[in-house]
Amino acid sequence: MELALAAVSGRWTTLVLRELMHGPHGFGELRERLPEISPKILTERLRVLEERQLVVRQRLRGFPVRTRYELTATGLALRPLLVELYRTGTAIGAAG
Repeated sequence: MELALAAVSGRWTTLVLRELMHGPHGFGELRERLPEISPKILTERLRVLEERQLVVRQRLRGFPVRTRYELTATGLALRPLLVELYRTGTAIGAAG
C-alpha cells in the first residue's frame, strides 16, 4: 500500500492522473482541464509520473511537434486507489 501511495504522492499528481484516466491528452489539453496548475508544475508532475512508469509520453508527427500523454497499464491499475482516495476525501470534507 505504501508503494501505491508513494506513486501518487505530490501536490496535483492525483488531479493529473484523474484527467488521464479519461484517455490520452496533449499538454495543452491538460492545461485547459487543470488551469490552476502552472505549466512548470504540470511539466514536473508529468515527468515524475513518467519516471514512475505510470505515464508514457508520445511525440506526435507534424509541425509543430506535439506531445501526448497516456497512462500505462500500471497507471490504469491505480484507478481503484484513486476512487477510494476521492471517496474518503469527500467523506472527510462532508464531516468537517
